[in-house]
Amino acid sequence: MDTAGMISAVQDLLASRSLDGWEITAAASRILSIEVKEQKVDTFKCSAPLGVSVRVLKNGGMGFSFSTSMAPEDLARMVDNALVGAESQTPDPDHGFPDPPAAYPDVPGLFDDGLATVAEEAKIAVALDLERLTLAADPRVRKVRKATYGDSMVETMVVNSRGVSGRYRGTSVSASVTAVAEENGQSQMGWDFDFSSRFGGISVERIVAGAVAKATGLLGAATVPTMRCPAVLDTYVATEILEVLAPAFLAENVQKGKSLLAGKRGEMIVAPLLTIRDDGTLPGGMGTAPFDAEGVPKRNTVLVESGRLVGYLYDTLRARKEGVASTGNAIRSGIKSPPHMGVSNLFIENGTESPEALLAGIPRGVLLTEVMGMHTANTISGDFSVGAAGFLVEDGRVVRPVKGIAIAGNILELFRGVEAVGNDLRFYGTVGSPSLRIAALDVSGE
Repeated sequence: MDTAGMISAVQDLLASRSLDGWEITAAASRILSIEVKEQKVDTFKCSAPLGVSVRVLKNGGMGFSFSTSMAPEDLARMVDNALVGAESQTPDPDHGFPDPPAAYPDVPGLFDDGLATVAEEAKIAVALDLERLTLAADPRVRKVRKATYGDSMVETMVVNSRGVSGRYRGTSVSASVTAVAEENGQSQMGWDFDFSSRFGGISVERIVAGAVAKATGLLGAATVPTMRCPAVLDTYVATEILEVLAPAFLAENVQKGKSLLAGKRGEMIVAPLLTIRDDGTLPGGMGTAPFDAEGVPKRNTVLVESGRLVGYLYDTLRARKEGVASTGNAIRSGIKSPPHMGVSNLFIENGTESPEALLAGIPRGVLLTEVMGMHTANTISGDFSVGAAGFLVEDGRVVRPVKGIAIAGNILELFRGVEAVGNDLRFYGTVGSPSLRIAALDVSGE
């Protein structure tokens, strides 16, 4: 993983060009994915991609190009293409590159030195155990649709013409299983996963328990009458809804008038019980790193404090347009894409209530554990109408599974109705939430 050598080769090519600034990013990785079926390895993929990209600034235009070949002629072509892009772009006086920071944050636990020494057989065993233990956990679980293991090691380096120079290594390990439960002619699926930066951080038992509980728990589910009632959103459903709100915090959308939070800084936008932050330095977070895609230090940014909107997320370009500092929220989809805005680890802070306590006192309501089609929600207005499933709650207790229902409303209005926050924060990717109790939600059934 010689990212420094890749950077140096491109720097030599840029030295002879007439530019107002440049940025080089290099990444080298090793990626493994395993899938098993019927206690046999069905898929085993291993790759070691590497690449380098460059952004160049000339007369206010920003050009971008990349190469996955380190051949001198290919690197020269990459630089030429970036320069053509800069010259053809509409100039923007706010285009530029960040200055070097005084220091990058110390983020422990990003890299597992022992991952490279773990035998492939041990990694395959994780997927095999997931399948075997899931089938053995409950006689109603008739099959496993998918059991997977994956890991990656990556080294990233960013250098620019203003003196930024950042480099870090990271590892990630994940595993998941999808169980299928059947009873009385009805079939239900349940999925769960785990993620860690360490091989030893994955819990097969926890994944199995979660997937089996979800699959078997909804067996025998039926709809309920249409009602407006209290609702508890489990961590998955609450995260799905927060994920729809996530783009509204990005300064690019705010400045373009495509955010439902535009012009609301300083206002109470959700219930006072809610504090929302984006923490790029969160230990163990999937989006954790010492710096972002532009080499700006990641930080812990409070966005909503006790219900009040206090800030937005910025990259270098959008920060310059407002004369503020970048929050370190430039991300990349990969070396083949230029930096764009995104969240690091966005989450609602933990509350104090246990999941059981959230149900207490509900005379009749629902516990929602699944939503279908949340991606169809309007991210500008916040309106949504989606399918859902979960459980009917009576007198503070779960009484039976529920499916074939729909929930509708507005995301901000829903979050304004939060009357209790759980202590069970969980991340699903780079977004997470504890369970939430909503005072009243429109539920459409039979």
